[in-house]
Amino acid sequence: MSTSNNSSKQPIFSLDMVDNSDMKEQERLLPIANVGRIMKQILPPNAKISKEAKETMQECVSEFIGFVTGEASETCRKERRKTVNGDDVCSALGTLGFDNYAAPLKRYLERYREIEVERGSQNRGGKSEDVNEENYFSYMSEKAPKK
Repeated sequence: MSTSNNSSKQPIFSLDMVDNSDMKEQERLLPIANVGRIMKQILPPNAKISKEAKETMQECVSEFIGFVTGEASETCRKERRKTVNGDDVCSALGTLGFDNYAAPLKRYLERYREIEVERGSQNRGGKSEDVNEENYFSYMSEKAPKK
């Protein structure tokens, strides 16, 4: 197992990094364990995933993230901003023809921001409800308007 020494504390991605040729393969790809974990969540409990399937998916999702981020980055460059935000990602998905993903992601982003506002007011009120990646979806289903 190799470890990376990131003593320079440089970000893995910045808007100044237009050409990915300087990046090492491990820095360009999502960790394969994370990709495998996401894939396993969709499959039946007894299903197996080959190393080849994980590596293929790892390459695809990493490329997709780079593709969308590049488009979002271009918007920021045109607007002379250095920070890519959630709205930029949603807009990039739409621009690239992923409208089926852009609309739900926009709703997710709006709800996320609402939760952040709620958390901020709860923190000022004393009681803090810890909402993190693990319990976000259950938290959202409780907060979602009932049909």
